[in-house]
Amino acid sequence: MVNVNKLKGKIVENGLNISELAKKIGLDRSTLYRKLNSDGETFTIKEANLIFRELKLTKVEAMEIFFNYHVA
Repeated sequence: MVNVNKLKGKIVENGLNISELAKKIGLDRSTLYRKLNSDGETFTIKEANLIFRELKLTKVEAMEIFFNYHVA
């Protein structure tokens, strides 16, 4: 499960909105919104990598966003 709130925060920190990020990574705006609304469960590795590069995430930030596991 993707930490969508943290990802959205990083988008804003980079001076972008979701529509702008979608364009930069080659996704339709509605597709990116749909992926975010499904807790990021449908992101491909390629898409996660494009987001990682576009937002200039550190490896730690990427792990916290894309590999966010909740243990009960």
